Amino acid sequence: MSTVTRPNHIGRKISRIRELKDMKQEALAIALGISQQAVSNIENSETVDEQKLIEIAKALDVTVEAIKNFSEEAVFNYFNNFYDNSQGSVGNHDGNHHCTFNPLDKLIESVEENKKLYERLLQAEKDKIEYLEKLLKGK
Repeated sequence: MSTVTRPNHIGRKISRIRELKDMKQEALAIALGISQQAVSNIENSETVDEQKLIEIAKALDVTVEAIKNFSEEAVFNYFNNFYDNSQGSVGNHDGNHHCTFNPLDKLIESVEENKKLYERLLQAEKDKIEYLEKLLKGK
């Protein structure tokens, strides 16, 4: 059994675009106002009528031509070229931005800093309460 898809299998192209957009069949079904089973049937169909294709393209936020001309090879070439072009772009102002830090590390640093600030604030409140209790005992 061959896993190669026919190049004109519109349903499979719709399925791959949906998957690349990290969208579940249920979400596409809701956007189209149909059942999840109907989306599954569309994705298993080799052809889709033009009006339905227009609705699907709108729901996937792509053009009808993007669906008709979709190919796995083109997607991989695009991302490979994007990755190749982004190498060495740090410091260049050509529109390609490449993070020189891990955003998750920055988030963790921020959480730790907030934790320390909270602890200092809590200690200041405890000191204030202790001071006020001393004043009350002195009267």
